Amino acid sequence: MYSPQRRDFISVTLGNQAGRNYDNSKTWRRQSCWRKWKQLSRLQRSLIAFLFVFLVFCGIAAYPNLSERWQDTLYSVTTGDAHAKAFQADESHRDGELKQVKAAVDVLLPRALPFTQPQKPRRPNLNKRGPPVLQNRLSKKENAEEPKISKKENEVEAIPNNKDEEKDNMISWRGMEIEPERVTVALSDTKKEEKPVPNENANTKEPGALNERQKAVIDAFQHAWKGYKQYAWGHDELKPISKTYSEWFGLGLTLVDALDTMWILGQKEEFEEAKKWVINELNLGKNVDVNLFETTIRILGGLLSVYNLTGDQVFLDKANELGNRLMPAFNTPSKIPYSDVNIGRGTAHPPRWTSDSTVAEVTSIQLEFRELSRLTKEEKYQAAVDEVMKRIHKLGGKRDGLVPMFINTNSGQFSHLGVYTLGARADSYYEYLLKQWIQGGRIEADLLEDYLQAIEGVKKNLIRKSEPSKLTFVGELSHNQFSPKMDHLVCFLPGTLALGAHHGLSADHMELAKELIETCYQMYAQIETGLSPEIVHFNLSPHSNKDVEVKPADRHNLLRPETVESLFYMYRFTRDKKYQDWGWEILQNFNKYTRVGTGGYTSINNVRSSENPEPRDKMESFFLGETLKYFFLLFSDDFNLISLDKYIFNTEAHVLPIWTT
Repeated sequence: MYSPQRRDFISVTLGNQAGRNYDNSKTWRRQSCWRKWKQLSRLQRSLIAFLFVFLVFCGIAAYPNLSERWQDTLYSVTTGDAHAKAFQADESHRDGELKQVKAAVDVLLPRALPFTQPQKPRRPNLNKRGPPVLQNRLSKKENAEEPKISKKENEVEAIPNNKDEEKDNMISWRGMEIEPERVTVALSDTKKEEKPVPNENANTKEPGALNERQKAVIDAFQHAWKGYKQYAWGHDELKPISKTYSEWFGLGLTLVDALDTMWILGQKEEFEEAKKWVINELNLGKNVDVNLFETTIRILGGLLSVYNLTGDQVFLDKANELGNRLMPAFNTPSKIPYSDVNIGRGTAHPPRWTSDSTVAEVTSIQLEFRELSRLTKEEKYQAAVDEVMKRIHKLGGKRDGLVPMFINTNSGQFSHLGVYTLGARADSYYEYLLKQWIQGGRIEADLLEDYLQAIEGVKKNLIRKSEPSKLTFVGELSHNQFSPKMDHLVCFLPGTLALGAHHGLSADHMELAKELIETCYQMYAQIETGLSPEIVHFNLSPHSNKDVEVKPADRHNLLRPETVESLFYMYRFTRDKKYQDWGWEILQNFNKYTRVGTGGYTSINNVRSSENPEPRDKMESFFLGETLKYFFLLFSDDFNLISLDKYIFNTEAHVLPIWTT
């Protein structure tokens, strides 16, 4: 019998699938593509996957530049009405706790009015009080005039050419390093509108007979200047150990910061040499990102100060140019300025990682821009900074007048709520509340109201006493948790409190100032080198045997001026010689531990080691601009040398007049 016939093939009939025959549809093609993908070798699939990931990465890298241009267009179309409504809502918000402070303001303001009333403005169409105070005009015309802007379609982001790119791009808060930021938005029209009016009341007073302590300050200045001139001339900061320099903005920070110090100390030869550099070498149109706050207080403030002291028109011309180049920072949806500006391209931007600016940055530029408006008769400068204060005055999120550290430039609202400090990122907000009130002739009630409420908030929330010596100090509050941490920066507060008391505020402010300046002095006296660390923690335990504790990360000293500043104010108002003696101790310790033999002074890493304080190889510009200036004025018994009835100091110790006419 034969076996069944054997077949060596299989016959397959494609049937109907879901009522549909094979027709090369997308579904069938997907299955076919997947089969082909599986048929590829592992190497081939890896190469294709790598190319895909690479293209995605390139797309992500290119996205920020494209999104910034889209946002520019969207902002111009959508944000105007939305933000106007948001701020109208903010204006309706009032804290009931303001009533007591307002009562104090009502009592104080009539007492302040004997000041000579400000002169009428030249422009009859503006309703201004005194040297261009623009609040009345702003209340009538909400949308203050902004600088003209235009967009470049093919903008190229600035590329730092410094060899130490990563290091030089770091942005600092009064010497504390913060990550750098990059560029977005628009160009401003930087043309001058009119020629500034010369200062006819410049203070050309020569310093009187010098005592031995003042001569020691002059010697320290000359030694510091020797190092800067020899190794860092025209650059931002001296590195005295390595005999070289570092750049931050490339605008000669130390030189400009020190101009008015040279004038006050009578260093006229050095002053004239530095003036020539400003005329011939200071390029305010270079393609460089600068921090709005630091540039305003150091360079703009320095130029305005030396103009008011000398009456030399060249400094006002430079100040006007710089002010104009900084104006794009205010071109934000909320009118709260961006942190950084490219002064050459006229662009401004927030940090890449956030839309926030620090509260101190945006509220500590007012003295300078207001004075620039007074001198140039250009209202836009004061209009911009007064708008910032007006909005912050009405914001929620404060705690008994204390403000958070950050504010969003898009929404105009405080962010990172719950943390309150008088240290970094908030400190000079409180200082400038009082000083703006004094600058404007003591007639701006909102500023006084905010200041008085803030001081009451400090007393209620931040003041404690240490153990065992019962030193009064200012701590921090974080989400209702008190921290006995006090920055050296907070030592500005005794001087500010004393200044307020001198101008008619409560005598309790002076008593608190006396307690706090004792604490600031102890932050030096209880340390091995006699120099204060950057941050201290105070002991609260009754069983503690010392008041001050310093953590390893906080042991550095940056040649800061705040304690010397407050000693100057306290001596001027009390005439108590102990404040001069305390300052003399501090100056001697600066000479002992920070003076570099070949020229200059250096910040140090370890104030707790008198054997090896570990020099950091950097002389901050504020050592010449502030610290030595306050030493010189502290040791002077000529109380008409920069009279505190005629002048105020910005937060970089630059001299600005009080408006009395």
